[in-house]
Amino acid sequence: QVQLVESGGGLVQPGGSLKLSCRASGSISVIYTMGWYRQAPGKQRELVAGITRRGVTDYADSVKGRFTISRDNAKNTVYLQMNMLKPEDTAVYYCNANIRATTTWNDALYWGQGTQVTVSS
Repeated sequence: QVQLVESGGGLVQPGGSLKLSCRASGSISVIYTMGWYRQAPGKQRELVAGITRRGVTDYADSVKGRFTISRDNAKNTVYLQMNMLKPEDTAVYYCNANIRATTTWNDALYWGQGTQVTVSS
């Protein structure tokens, strides 16, 4: 069994910062690409940022220059540092990871349960 658990969400004022963490645990052989998505009320889930196992990153245009994705392979953890937050960043943030589990030896996409980020004064 593989699980992803996010933490770090909360309420922050516009212009503020938050750092999200997502740790994968369980029967893991290899973690490939990891990423962060978000879903605002009434909108579709969208990609925020992704990072390969070797550290190559990709960002949505709306967060470039403000958000930074990173990972610690030894800790099976991906992070999202969010700076200069705007009200439009308000959403539930989900992490995902492409993982090869030792129980199946197949690659599959796993999701966390989501963490709420609210940007408001």
